[in-house]
Amino acid sequence: MAHGMIDEVMRACIDDCHDCKSACMETVNHCLTQGGKHADADHIRTMLDCAEACDLAANFMLRDSEMHERVCGMCAELCDRCAESCERIDPNDETMRRCIDSCRHCAESCREMAGAGPQRKVA
Repeated sequence: MAHGMIDEVMRACIDDCHDCKSACMETVNHCLTQGGKHADADHIRTMLDCAEACDLAANFMLRDSEMHERVCGMCAELCDRCAESCERIDPNDETMRRCIDSCRHCAESCREMAGAGPQRKVA
């Protein structure tokens, strides 16, 4: 891709990152309101890390940074961790399920941008 050009795949990944950030932030609020295991500090921190990584990845792609692939790889890892954390807390809760699904979708999209392909999980 030529510098200065955002193709359809990158645009989709940027949108996925924005959607995932929103889902994570909404879920943080939901979990804090629920209290108990939902408000566990590690769980909240994981969701906040994911939201910030999504924002960072989207910004790197928007400015066509040469480092966007590395940032997208990190974002995919954090999205996987966030989905796993939400699933451990309450996979049947509607808000948690939206976060899980959004994180998994974003992780796939970011892995593709990172050049790892849709099947490879960033460890």
